[in-house]
Amino acid sequence: MSADLAARPMRRLPRVPIGDRTLWSFVGRRIGNAVLVLFCVATVSFFLVRLAGDPVRQMLPPDATAGQERALRAALGLNRPLASQYVSYMTGLLHLDLGQSLFFHRPAFDVIAERLPATVQLAVGALVVALVGAIPAGIVSALRRGTATDTSVMAVVLVGQSTPAFWFGILLILVFSVNLQVLPASGMGDLSHLVLPAVTLGLYSMAMIARLLRSSLVDVLGEDYIRTARAKGLSGLQVVMSHGLRNASLPVITVVGLEIGSLLGGAILTEQVFSWPGVGRLTIEAITYRDYPLMQASVLFLASVFVVVNLVVDLSYAVLDPRVRLS
Repeated sequence: MSADLAARPMRRLPRVPIGDRTLWSFVGRRIGNAVLVLFCVATVSFFLVRLAGDPVRQMLPPDATAGQERALRAALGLNRPLASQYVSYMTGLLHLDLGQSLFFHRPAFDVIAERLPATVQLAVGALVVALVGAIPAGIVSALRRGTATDTSVMAVVLVGQSTPAFWFGILLILVFSVNLQVLPASGMGDLSHLVLPAVTLGLYSMAMIARLLRSSLVDVLGEDYIRTARAKGLSGLQVVMSHGLRNASLPVITVVGLEIGSLLGGAILTEQVFSWPGVGRLTIEAITYRDYPLMQASVLFLASVFVVVNLVVDLSYAVLDPRVRLS
């Protein structure tokens, strides 16, 4: 085999025809599973949020009479049987009606839409932090496999993956906001306000991506075409960038796609620690105010983001890799 042929990337699998019945069967199953998951989330959230307490007593003053309590309960529709409330809620979901916020006195969808840009900004910042830290760490660790450098990088990665986000966020506030006074501790404003929460939220994703990238590169660097590329005189970094990284990127891209859903849907603690006005903090506020409709809408939205991202990743795999459809 010539050096040029050996240095080529791994053979690509054929693309799946759009009219393939097996493909559409796979797509249908995945969409059906996603709808079923969202239905279960909506049902469970409806019943669980009612364990948070009575919103009527939260909204009325302490000296309110029993008549005022009954009147407000009737106005909110909370005097109806639980089964009737559930049917009304699910019927509203079919019309994309998430209900009326009891605290903000506005549609829950509008309240979430106002907070969504802040959550998206935080998730994008966290993803940038994760990729900027994970890619060099994974490459260096794979190139120095078995050395002290590899052990040190993986030890740092393991610590990052094991550190609770809320504890790490408080630690960053103490160091950079309280002691050094170089970055703001809370709130949303210019780019400096984004640094600490983005680093806090992106730490776990950075550690996960770095470990996966190292593992994928180690497998790829043992292939024949990699050894041939090295025999041609290419340096280790050139081999990784020209041949190894491209072929090791598929599982990494999959995890990155899943992490986008996690970052969008899992920023509750980070937003609370840094007083970031996103959907996660809105969920905490809804629980505090015992705002049933807003609690249900927030939980359903966060779950929908994660489910939709997983669905997109699954469907992209079905198109790019025909073997996925066989199971």
